[in-house]
Parts: sequence; C-alpha cells; structure tokens
Amino acid sequence: MTEKKRLNVITMGCSKNLVDSERLARIMADAGYDVCFDADGFSGGDVVVNTCGFIGDAKEESIEMILECVKAKADGVIGSVYVMGCLSERYRRELPESLPEVDGWYGKFDWTAIASDLAGKEHSPKSKTYERILSDLPHRAYLKIAEGCNRFCAFCAIPLVTGRYKSRPKDEIVEEVRSLVARGVKEFNVIAQDLSYYGRDIDPEGRPLIASLVAAISDVPGVEWIRLHYAYPADFPYDLLPVMASRPNVCKYLDIALQHASDKVLSNMRRHIDGAATAVLLDRIRREVPGIHIRTTLMTGFPGEGDAEFEELMAFVERQRFERMGAFAYCEEEDTFAAKNFADDIPDDVKQSRLDRLMALQAEIAAEINAEKVGRRMRVLVDRRDDEFFYARTEFDSPEVDGEVLIPATASGVKVGEFCEVEITGAAVYDLEALPVGNS
Repeated sequence: MTEKKRLNVITMGCSKNLVDSERLARIMADAGYDVCFDADGFSGGDVVVNTCGFIGDAKEESIEMILECVKAKADGVIGSVYVMGCLSERYRRELPESLPEVDGWYGKFDWTAIASDLAGKEHSPKSKTYERILSDLPHRAYLKIAEGCNRFCAFCAIPLVTGRYKSRPKDEIVEEVRSLVARGVKEFNVIAQDLSYYGRDIDPEGRPLIASLVAAISDVPGVEWIRLHYAYPADFPYDLLPVMASRPNVCKYLDIALQHASDKVLSNMRRHIDGAATAVLLDRIRREVPGIHIRTTLMTGFPGEGDAEFEELMAFVERQRFERMGAFAYCEEEDTFAAKNFADDIPDDVKQSRLDRLMALQAEIAAEINAEKVGRRMRVLVDRRDDEFFYARTEFDSPEVDGEVLIPATASGVKVGEFCEVEITGAAVYDLEALPVGNS
C-alpha cells in the first residue's frame, strides 16, 4: 500500500481562519493526504500556514511562523511550505519577493487551489463545500455564516482583505449544522465579522436575517448550545432578542464589539453610533434577554482620545458592568481611513497605561460577578480532563476567550464531551470551581 502524503495545517489568528483550515483539511484528505493541525515535531510532510493580517502583532506572529517553517524546510525536516489566508491576501505582491523559499502563495479565497497544486493535477473535491475535518474538540464547532464586512470602521483593515459582506445561504448553513450534529457536535459558536448584517445582501428587501437563521439552527434536533459572536451595535437586529430569550438552546450570551463610549472617539472611528444610543441598545438587550452575559471589546489610544474621553470610557465600563470584556491598544494599520486621516500621536506608554487601568477595572467587575454565582446550580459542558480537574464551561463561556469551570478529577458521573449539572463552590476573577450535583 502506498504511504499517504502528510500535511500539517497551522492556523494563525481567529476562529474564522480556523474554519477555512478545517475545510482545507477535508479537501486535502479527499486528495489522499493524511492531515493534522498545528502538530509539534511534525516532519517529513508538507506544511500550510493559514495567516492572520489583522493587526501588527498578529502579522508578526504569522511572519515568524512562516520563517520557522522555511528554516525547517531548509534543514530537511519538512517538505514544501505553502501560505494562505489574510496576510498573503493583503500582501500578495510583497511577500513572494521577500520570501522566495515559500513554494506557493494563496490568498483568503483562492486557497482551494492548494489541493490541485499539491496533487499535481486538477482536483475535484468529493465533499460538499462546507464539509471539514474538525480541529477542535469533537463536541463543539465554529459555524461561519458570512465573509467580509461593509462597515469600514476607520481603524480596521479587514474589509480591505475580505471585501464586501457575503452571507451564506440559510439552507446551506442549516444543512451543515445537521451534518455536524450527526458527527456528535453539540455546541455551535456562530461567527462572522458582523452578525448584525447577516442576510441584508441576499434578502430582496435588504432585511437582516440573523433572527430567522438562529431560529432555524435552534430547531435542528441535537443542537444543545448556540452562541453568537461579533454583532455590530449600529442597526442592531432587535428581532434576534425574542429568539434568544425564548429558545433554551440559544445561549444567553452575545459578543458585541463596542470599541468606545465617547462620542468624539466613536465618530472618529466611524462606528455609526454614539454613546447614548449604545447605552440604549445595551439596556434593551438586558431587558429583553434576562440574565444575558455580554462580551465586548474596547480600544484605548485611538486618535482623539484625550484624558477626558478615556475617563468617559472608564465610567461607561463601571456603569455597564460587562460580564466579559477584552481590550487592546490602538495600532495604526496602513491604508485604513484612520491611517490616512488621523495622526497616531498618542504615545504608546499612554495607550498601555490606559489599557492597564481599563483591564484592572474589568478584573474587579468580573470577580464580583463570578462571586455572585457561588451557591448556584448551573449546567456545564465538559471539555477535557487532566490529573487534577475536569474543565467545563457554562453557556456564558465561549471557548478560548472566557473562563472555565473546574471540577475535581475525582468527581463521579462527569464525562468529557457531555453536559452535567454542578453547584458552584468557589470563584476567582475569571474561573469558577464546582462540584457535580450529588457530589457536594
């Protein structure tokens, strides 16, 4: 029997990239490859690096990974090196000139050609376009419902890479969900650059269709959790809220990046919403979906953020008491509206100092919210186990970015990949401790 060729797919950046890597893995498996993901000590086969081009740090990490693979190729440890994704899409002309050792360059949308190029002949995929090999835990999956973005925020280079918003057809998405459920997936983390816009480009009347999509996914037997990521605050689809409130398998969780609270900064960012409207939006979300946990992302140091604007942001966070929050310091990206129209004149140490203060405030808030959960019974999904703990999550915890629930490894009746009911016995800033009900 001929030994299969081997391929290591290395994913940099976000979960949207991960879905592309999983789709590539399916195509390459159909082409006769033995595929693995991010394998340590991988040798003898080819490597594909799926790059990120969002911000400076992510770009540097992608370049470093490519250089590491190129060195491994020169040392004879691996075979060919191929690069795909956002970074190579954005710098299609520059990168091949500076890294001629790479065997093939592909962008954000033409990476399916890797299969035919590696196989040495035209390749006809055997699988449906959405089929993939899951790289994550078998009971959960990311579900990408769209590509691109139409918002053109001043700081963001993503529309320059991905182009205009393009919704996937609802029927195809639901078909994919059914396929994944049949393979044992219980949890679906719905992702897009902008969930709020979903459907506007395909609906004859330009209406958002995210509410009907989530309802359709919710109706699929076997779907236990649906979690929503990356809503946009302007033109928010309020018809989504009754779906979230009434469907028990739609998690009371919403990831909605707000970026700032100051009218001046929001205007400079071209966010199409002001601070007062943001507060009204958050109040309505919390009122219509009781118990919801909101995750947001904020930014410090954007042009126009003086001390007064930053203190306005701090006061906003203190009032809103977000259950989940991340933040980062502004990093100018070439060719964006901000790079062309604003001076990046806030010193880096000021940006970082503000970021540190903001995250310190959020840590206090998160610890207080977690402490309120002690004594409550909660349903959790168990992800993994080591010698000390089972690691689980509540509906309020998204994989990778949120906290975990730690259950003693000696607890009975707990199984990886299954749900169980626990009583929360302790709380740290981000993680919880628990015992299965009946073991306390």
